[in-house]
Amino acid sequence: MNRNYFIVLVILLTLSPLSGQEWTIDRIAQYETFDELEHILEYDNDTTYLINFWATWCGPCVKELPYIEALNKKYKDQAYKTILVSLDMRKQLGNKLVPFLNKEQICSEVVVLLDGKAHRWIDRVDPSWSGAIPITIVYKGQQREFHETEFHTTAELEEIVNRFIKKSTNE
Repeated sequence: MNRNYFIVLVILLTLSPLSGQEWTIDRIAQYETFDELEHILEYDNDTTYLINFWATWCGPCVKELPYIEALNKKYKDQAYKTILVSLDMRKQLGNKLVPFLNKEQICSEVVVLLDGKAHRWIDRVDPSWSGAIPITIVYKGQQREFHETEFHTTAELEEIVNRFIKKSTNE
């Protein structure tokens, strides 16, 4: 009897969105300016970071999110962190971004950059960035790779991330 109860509980937890964690506007850090957000591109520790700039209105961005999420789940027990930087507008946060995150069961950390003056900060992210999204930055300490492309498989992303993870394990 107790075993059946446990199995039902595990099934319910597995099927629930975010395993019981629901996205709300209060759970999402909002940065008014790039200056406030810039620190996420500069952590200097033993963690590998994947930072993805995206928006719900960007088809290629939405298309690649499942691959990013798959990596986030695969490396959750390692020194690895995904941060999704949404460029959605303030008026879209409650009626578009939050429902999207819940529907897609996004587990990665999500932050919003509300600074609409992209011409002032794009070069600070990477001088080669044209301004188009999605873009992905993978870094660990001073080692950094910038990718202005849409990823089509988890394997494409994993190949990049593994260069950072394996370097960590070989040090």
